[in-house]
Amino acid sequence: MTTAPTFPRLRALAALLLTLASTGTSHAAERYADRPETQQFIEEMQQRHGFDKDALTYIFRRAQYLPSVIKAISPPKDPVAVRSWERYRSRFVEPVRIKAGVAFWEKHQDTIRAASEKYGVPEEIIVGIIGVETIYGRNMGSYQTVSALATLAFDYPRRAPLFRGELEQLLLMAREQHRDPLDYQGSYAGALGLPQFLPSSVRNYAVDFDGNGQIDLLGSPADAIGSVARYMQMHGWESGAPVARRARIAPDASLSELLANDITPAFDAAALGSRGVQPAEGEAHTGKAALVELETPGRDSEFWLGYQNFYVITRYNRSSFYAMSVFQLGEAVKAAKLGALAARR
Repeated sequence: MTTAPTFPRLRALAALLLTLASTGTSHAAERYADRPETQQFIEEMQQRHGFDKDALTYIFRRAQYLPSVIKAISPPKDPVAVRSWERYRSRFVEPVRIKAGVAFWEKHQDTIRAASEKYGVPEEIIVGIIGVETIYGRNMGSYQTVSALATLAFDYPRRAPLFRGELEQLLLMAREQHRDPLDYQGSYAGALGLPQFLPSSVRNYAVDFDGNGQIDLLGSPADAIGSVARYMQMHGWESGAPVARRARIAPDASLSELLANDITPAFDAAALGSRGVQPAEGEAHTGKAALVELETPGRDSEFWLGYQNFYVITRYNRSSFYAMSVFQLGEAVKAAKLGALAARR
């Protein structure tokens, strides 16, 4: 493995590259290092954080515009037609992912148990998130993170402020980790490692759970496991409380106000009951909940009560489909793991 250039080395490389620039540069280099908005960003990083201007110029001469990133992140032309809980669920709660989840859980069971005990997050939720995000490390992305974030920061106006911030966080993270910023690879949106943390989440929530003195969400499953659990805890996970329960809807139920609230757990038992919503048979209300509708075209919607912990999962990805997939994948892996254990006895 080659040693990644440090920021001082980048400064020397930058000087060489700037000398060569007079003989011609690539289209990608012209798009970023020579663009006014990039130069402004470099100046801001120099002023706010003390970065070397030449080193950052070198980085942005190496960054490339990635049209596939824009294609991947752009919303579908007809989002209503493609929104289907049944189809979404089938991508994540399926045999390949469940089998991989059992293997991952068994291999790292001591670490998963330790993270669960330390942060109060159930083991199956930790397993569910890593499974939904990367199939337990099988699909962590192959985009150069600098290039992906530069593309989104400077060529995707719809969400440019968010990704400009993540680009800033990536450079700060690389400096803290003594790594070359050009060395990181991840998703088209700049997410990294087994849990697919954005750079800001790495800096704010990731932990060195294996105790080796560095945070590595790509190469250390222990760091990924501990970081997921800590992320959940810091976003308000309630230890021992439910995540979601099926809802029973009365024929004369009034759901418009409940559904308009989206996924915020704002309704107590009385408020839900007065509108014709109850937990499924044999279950009781536990704290406030949101009414979650999972829609599939051509089929009756599923209705669930999403509690505080369901809401916390949506802080990872702000989608009720995502949160329910994490919950159900975790439950499915847990059941399969128990089944495999019983079969071996």
